[in-house]
Amino acid sequence: MKGPSPQRLWKYVARCLRLQPYLESPGDGRKAPQIPAPALLWALLLGRLLREYSFHAVEALVRSSARRALQVATAFGDDTLSYFTERLPAAPTRTALADALRQAKRHKAFDDSPFIGLAVDGTTVGRCQQSTCKLCRPHRNHAGKITGYHHHLTLVSVVGTGLTLPFDVQPYGPGESEYAAGQILLRRAVGALGPRFADYVVVDGEFATAPFLHAAGDLHLRVVARLKGNLPALFQAAQKRFNRQPPTSAFREGRDRVEVWDANDFDPWDTLRWKTVRVIRYRQYKPDGSVCEAFWLTDFPTRQLSSRSLFRLAKSRWEIENQGFNNAKNRYGLEHICHHHANSLLLVWLITCLALTIERLYRLRYLHRGSHPVHSAIELLRLLRLSLASPVHLDTS
Repeated sequence: MKGPSPQRLWKYVARCLRLQPYLESPGDGRKAPQIPAPALLWALLLGRLLREYSFHAVEALVRSSARRALQVATAFGDDTLSYFTERLPAAPTRTALADALRQAKRHKAFDDSPFIGLAVDGTTVGRCQQSTCKLCRPHRNHAGKITGYHHHLTLVSVVGTGLTLPFDVQPYGPGESEYAAGQILLRRAVGALGPRFADYVVVDGEFATAPFLHAAGDLHLRVVARLKGNLPALFQAAQKRFNRQPPTSAFREGRDRVEVWDANDFDPWDTLRWKTVRVIRYRQYKPDGSVCEAFWLTDFPTRQLSSRSLFRLAKSRWEIENQGFNNAKNRYGLEHICHHHANSLLLVWLITCLALTIERLYRLRYLHRGSHPVHSAIELLRLLRLSLASPVHLDTS
């Protein structure tokens, strides 16, 4: 059968993304392992790509007749995966994700976009009733009573290029915050990708603080941040000015009509070392009559970025929600606790990011060579599943 298969996917990951050293040696903290680490890692990756994300489901796959087609050398149980992920170091997987993105950029995967963005945001994953690991954060009701425990992480993703590629996570436990985890994650991401990989970082309003904006500037990134009531003086000044003025520009964005107010001479607050702050307000009129309005601040100068382009960069912030969190949770098991151990949780989250990144680069760039239409994610999933079937030899005598 010609078309996508685990074998062809392995060749793409190993040769095109040049991750063969990682696939063959992902790191292994086990003592006297009986099952090779490459077999376990590839099974975990394929499990995510086939949307069989629990360890029990991966065990069923490798114990079935499809194991040879999966390119997995041997069968094993779910307890082997638990033991493996407890002791698997995170650094090689993080390096593999950064290497895949750099290789994709060399292959011109982002050339259709004038700017490459990074989005940073946090989410809740992995709910449980009892505290079992150091990442469990208590969840309290309105009365202050603990009703369960959650896990939280901050994720960074490439956005604004037509490819949403999540590539690192930073979990945070009790006493820690999304804000602090986001700064750690951004510094590590830029350090792994290099200072010239991305052009800007787009974040929600809680990251619109002087320390975060300065940290992004020190990393040679422009910032596009949501402006909300947490900066009352700037927010009120922008509202007051824009309410008295007509839109700076208006245009069509798909089926929507968009009006934008844009000014680059707002005063910075006391702790911000910018000379001025540029603020835009947009109103997006939907065909159903609904209106979406938001304010954003940035240090992009008007001579470098038009109002329309800034609007698009601001809207790229929703990619991490829709193509990142929503997709990963609803289709790839990001919320599922495979094994309740802090390092195992971290590794499963990173492997989920790697699976999503591989799937999108393979489907939207590698398989889209030529004039044929792009496969949807569900179409690629069906093709991979069909490739696992044993060939049937018909007796025509």
